[in-house]
Amino acid sequence: MPYSKRSAKIALLGDYPPRRCGIATFTRDLRKGLSELMPDWDCPVISVTEPGMNLPYPMEVRFEIPENDISAYERAADFLNLGHIDVLCLQHEFGIFGGQAGSHVLALLKRARMPTVTTLHTILENPSAEYRRVFEEVLRLSTRLVVMSERGASMLRENHHVPDFKISIIPHGIPDIPFVDPNFYKDHFGVAGRIVLLTFGLLSPGKGIEYAIRALPEIAREHPNVVYIVLGATHPNLLRSEGETYRLSLERLAKSLHVEENIRFVNRYVPKQELCEFIGAADFYLTPYLNAEQITSGTLSYCFGAGKAVVSTPYWHAEEMLSDNRGEIVPFRDPGAIAKSVNTLLANPTRRHAMRKQAYLLGRRMVWSQVSQDYSELFDEAIREFQHTRTFHYRRETLLKETIDLPSWRFDHIRHMSDSTGVFQHAIFTIPWFEHGYCTDDNARALLLGAMLENLGESDFLSEIQVASAAFLQNAFVNDTGRFRNFMNFERHWLEQSGSEDSHGRALWALGAIVGLTHQPSLRAWAANLFENALPPTAGFSSPRAWAFTILGLQEYFRAMHGDLKAERLRAELAGKLLRLFSKNGEKGWPWGEDIVAYDNARLPQALLVVGRWTENEEMKQSGLESLRWLMKHQYGDSGCFRPVGSNGFWLRGEPPARFDQQPIEAAAAVSACIDAYHATGEKSWKLDAQRAFGWFLGDNDLSLPLYDATTGGCRDGLHENRINQNQGAESTLSFLLALADMHALHNTSAAFQSP
Repeated sequence: MPYSKRSAKIALLGDYPPRRCGIATFTRDLRKGLSELMPDWDCPVISVTEPGMNLPYPMEVRFEIPENDISAYERAADFLNLGHIDVLCLQHEFGIFGGQAGSHVLALLKRARMPTVTTLHTILENPSAEYRRVFEEVLRLSTRLVVMSERGASMLRENHHVPDFKISIIPHGIPDIPFVDPNFYKDHFGVAGRIVLLTFGLLSPGKGIEYAIRALPEIAREHPNVVYIVLGATHPNLLRSEGETYRLSLERLAKSLHVEENIRFVNRYVPKQELCEFIGAADFYLTPYLNAEQITSGTLSYCFGAGKAVVSTPYWHAEEMLSDNRGEIVPFRDPGAIAKSVNTLLANPTRRHAMRKQAYLLGRRMVWSQVSQDYSELFDEAIREFQHTRTFHYRRETLLKETIDLPSWRFDHIRHMSDSTGVFQHAIFTIPWFEHGYCTDDNARALLLGAMLENLGESDFLSEIQVASAAFLQNAFVNDTGRFRNFMNFERHWLEQSGSEDSHGRALWALGAIVGLTHQPSLRAWAANLFENALPPTAGFSSPRAWAFTILGLQEYFRAMHGDLKAERLRAELAGKLLRLFSKNGEKGWPWGEDIVAYDNARLPQALLVVGRWTENEEMKQSGLESLRWLMKHQYGDSGCFRPVGSNGFWLRGEPPARFDQQPIEAAAAVSACIDAYHATGEKSWKLDAQRAFGWFLGDNDLSLPLYDATTGGCRDGLHENRINQNQGAESTLSFLLALADMHALHNTSAAFQSP
């Protein structure tokens, strides 16, 4: 789904108002355009501040980087990482970042863990060695690059060997100024009835204003009512170093040429609305810049898009924008050529207005609403490219091997999620969320994990968690009804008299595993007693998953208690119900027992195939294998990664499966079921499917982001469309640990088969 049709967190990095510069204005306008395009987007700003400045930033500026503080760039990267940012949109201009050639920004880019879309406001044709090094590192660290002209794209390809797919041409955004008669605005500024020439922007010698002033005497001889408005404050850097020396020199020049009545200096930084009115009042826009190597001019874009007649020197952006008679190009430092172009256009209004119309029509492609849409689509491309790259490296380095390297055991988080009563259900990030209390489902998972770890010879799992979970299940059981309660609040009060059938089945599964796997006689005796007391109600259950969980518990129970005829009869009864459900409801293209593929899905075919295998019921075994094969076939992502059916809609018969939100419980179920299929058939493809499903936890997924947190041993709660759910609840963490235990058991079995 394109980014433009769903929520996203797009961080913008650059200058920002109230700092007065073109990059700051661009960043503000881009953010505004994105927010208006998709109001539910979150677009925080990371702003770089000049030394000695203390700016009153607006609320959208979430992090400030002092220009020369390299540690602040690293902290900003951490802020972005912790904020679950989907895309970083960098406005790159060498002069706004600290370090030699603006190198400090590299510290941020190297540390950030999200795709970066970089807008290049300057591209140097022949940079020095240091500038080239920094620039090419920015290019390398960026997922996508934005330039505002074809010349910029060519320079990236030819001078810096950037591949085409990485380059996008998106014009400089402009306000949507109406195409009106300039006379409509002239009285606002006291220039009604006069021909208005305009140059605007921060004043500095490179703008070439003196050459436009030198052109005024010749223009005024033919058109005495001409007025040249020079709009803008002196550039802050120039003001600090030289004061108003340059502006004063321009005023003296005008006076010496006797055109002081034909020029107005507006020495201030005007707000956007007033700027648009100044542009509206202009008949001509002059850009007499002195340097050809200017790849972007925001002021030119503004006036061109407003349908102004433009006379400009041949810097790169102007040459491209004003081609095909969309404006007038004059030589550098040539006042006579400027005067001749203005006078010629004034004498030929038909040509001038045709030029204006062409510019205005092309400018519709440059208004911020369209530019913002272009950026939103590019963000989506960057996300996909970032995911593909990470997935490619992960699959190349791990999944192409016969076996994968399994993470080390870490139980820190599940310890933190437990107390003497049992395992807490939910967490906020990694902090237990007491408000939601406890449940039988998660304590059953913890008890099952303890049994599996004991069978693996892993002694690092705390026995007190196992004891607490066992005590929780004992307390959850109601003798009078033979049923388990499920939910308990933090005050240790049960919230129901009888829990769900699924939670009852999970409790039986854990108890059966304790009976079948533990080496502790007293624990086994306790589990066997509770297992026997809790079995009878399952014969009347209607939930297919409760049947499956109970069947899997019975299979574990039979490790130690094979020959219990009552239990065997119940297994046959429940497996028969499950098989009939699949036979009755399934059809070609939908070999499934329900009209919806919902949650913990692989457990249903897993229960069928394990019973079929151990009871030599070929029909049951093949039904389980067929439905599991079908399920796994439809759980492949675009890059070949595991993509479980999402919980945000599930998968209804006749409709496409939901892609998100993907849950750890689904990956764990797939790992376990595929391993059982591998043992039942010996087919290596099932082993690879198990590895693929396990890889989902480690980052081989649609976002190429790990769900498993190696620093805590916890697992994040799910994979959303554009981010990870950072909460590490009990179900998610226990699902990962159960899947890891299954993978270790698979590895041990495979190693045993390979032993002499």
